[in-house]
Amino acid sequence: MHKKINVEQSKNDDSLRLKISKLNQRLDKIYLGGGKIRLEKQRQQGKMTARERIEYLLDDGQPTIEIGAFAGYEMYEEYGGCPAGGSVIVIGYIQGLQCIIVANDATVKAGAWFPIAGKKNLRAQEIAMENRLPIIYLVDSAGVFLPMQDEIFPDKEHFGRIFRNNAVMSSKGIIQIAAIMGSCVAGGAYLPIMSDEAIIVEGTGTIFLAGPYLVKAAIGENADKQVLGGATTHSEISGVTDYKVKDDAEALDTIKDIMNKIGDAPKAGFNREAPTLPKKDPKELYKIFPENPAKPYDTLELIKCIVDDSKITQYKKDYGKTIICGYARIDGWAVGIVANNRLVVKNGKGEMQFGGVIYSDSADKATRFILNCNQKKIPLVFLHDVSGFMVGSRSEHGGIIKDGAKMVNAVANSTVPKVSIVMGNSYGAGNYAMCGKAYDPRIIVGWPTAKIAVMGGAQAAKVLQQIQISSMKKKGTEPTEKEANDLYEKIKSRYDHQTTPYYAASRLWIDAIIDPVDTRKVISMTIEAANNAPIERFNPGVIQT
Repeated sequence: MHKKINVEQSKNDDSLRLKISKLNQRLDKIYLGGGKIRLEKQRQQGKMTARERIEYLLDDGQPTIEIGAFAGYEMYEEYGGCPAGGSVIVIGYIQGLQCIIVANDATVKAGAWFPIAGKKNLRAQEIAMENRLPIIYLVDSAGVFLPMQDEIFPDKEHFGRIFRNNAVMSSKGIIQIAAIMGSCVAGGAYLPIMSDEAIIVEGTGTIFLAGPYLVKAAIGENADKQVLGGATTHSEISGVTDYKVKDDAEALDTIKDIMNKIGDAPKAGFNREAPTLPKKDPKELYKIFPENPAKPYDTLELIKCIVDDSKITQYKKDYGKTIICGYARIDGWAVGIVANNRLVVKNGKGEMQFGGVIYSDSADKATRFILNCNQKKIPLVFLHDVSGFMVGSRSEHGGIIKDGAKMVNAVANSTVPKVSIVMGNSYGAGNYAMCGKAYDPRIIVGWPTAKIAVMGGAQAAKVLQQIQISSMKKKGTEPTEKEANDLYEKIKSRYDHQTTPYYAASRLWIDAIIDPVDTRKVISMTIEAANNAPIERFNPGVIQT
């Protein structure tokens, strides 16, 4: 028995490490932006690359979280792709102050805005607004990607929303600093000028509503780029910019100098003690999380790899066992954990319950725990590995819809910050109850094992296969067994591709795909960010008992 367990753990460990290796290989390619040739060309122009600018700006040795590295992954291939959505967004520290940095990557289509670039930049602003984080814009963009202008320009969540957010953040006193380090064209010109302070680099930075070609076409004037909107023009004549600097390094040093003078602000007051490491090695979770997602595992042991001192105080431990709720600390921060328990368990009536499924009793327990955390001002951490709510006549008669609605209501109305970690499955309404993207988690990330969909691939493929076969029969066509199986495999393959963490991350359903051992860092930095924004009094709405 002992040997069998070790073999199983070894398979789990190998499988997860292989997925992490694949993740890192893909990230290495994304980090090249538009490719080595374009990166070198940018350096030859006397400019740093987007990632070099961020690295120079951030404090050495401090943790970071990159948001949306996989944005646009395997999308826009007809246009040559759009690595990282043409921008780099990082939460980190400048002069000891946590902030979020947005840098256009001019090696990707000259930094032009694809639809996913707009969505990604709006996500950065959302994080800044929710957490009252200073936001730094490193501007180097040719503006909207014109072949797709209808998908980036006119709608509510499109390009114009960015400038609306600039104005809203300004009214709320959220610090915005912009450095014009390359092109800044047309509507994009409003972003740095709607920031609190704007820096422009001499010789490479330009900002104008219309470039030389458009000016020529519109009014017949021949205008040089620098004369039209260079550093001297905007620092000495128009007064549009506040600082003129000689190169990228001086621009970034100026930002550091400004950040060094910022005063403190009121905090939310989340409880924190001196951090302690888990007693259980965090890398042990590689052995715990199963190679086969259908297999049960001890979620409590996995939690012990994440929380300080491997200690969790369970709430209603012997009730609603398919969800684990409990108080713990992560990097010193007090947290309330809501985790799907993947073990097969017995309820109080002695009936077997499937792991990873939310039953009425577990939904009721989680609802009460979420309310308690809001009352005590304790941030919530959701650990997803959920197949959904229990179905069938017994569950329906027992009021699963009502109990599920209570949990969703509590999640939706929570005012304490929520952090979502998608470890495994996150299916159907279970995704909603466990604080999926639609329920405003401050940050939502996935492990390389994450799967997000309305249901599992096999189940979905079977349903869709039956629907298509039924439609064929109505038209007088009876598929052979082979044709039916081929149809099933075709549907399942497509569906499985759409449930991968990469598919989710490319569309920003999750903010990042992370190595599971970085879970503590992500949770800690997210709560630290949220601590900058005092929270409103919790109002649970209508939660029937």
